[in-house]
Amino acid sequence: MSSLRLLKSRASMLLLLMVFIIPVVLAKLALENGWFTEAATNRGTLLREELSLQSLNLSDAALQKKWLVMYQVSNTCEQTCQQSLYGINQAFTSLGREIERVVPVGLYTSELNEQALGGLKGKYWHFSQITNEARSRLKPSQVYVADPLGNIILQYPEPKTDQEVLDFGKAMLSDLRKLLKYSRIG
Repeated sequence: MSSLRLLKSRASMLLLLMVFIIPVVLAKLALENGWFTEAATNRGTLLREELSLQSLNLSDAALQKKWLVMYQVSNTCEQTCQQSLYGINQAFTSLGREIERVVPVGLYTSELNEQALGGLKGKYWHFSQITNEARSRLKPSQVYVADPLGNIILQYPEPKTDQEVLDFGKAMLSDLRKLLKYSRIG
């Protein structure tokens, strides 16, 4: 009878150990073998290289201590440019009460076609001449997000179709809301 009791005791002890050991072993195997996709909540692409507004000579008093959404506007601002500006403007206006913390910035090389901009030169948008350094380091078909300290941290591809404009606006809005929620600066 005591051998039966000893067997049950060992079996329950072994079962108890397995309940704690198996999940740890499976987690280690999953990490080592890449059995899951790594979680990333940002929808834009994080910049790998260090890029700042100062290194691009884009220091303007109106842009200090604000989150920036920057786009390099072409001279003629064709359909792709207009779609990008529309997507940026929609994401920007969807920020609601956080709108004061963000400034959309249009960087241009020569005079802008104001009719093509669709009346964006207004209360919130800031347009400034792009510097040579910024022109050489920023891709013209990208939208960038900079933090209040002047570091450019995210980039988004320029949308080309109507569906891409919707996806672009949703992605940027999602990222901006998270950044603004967790930011203690700007």
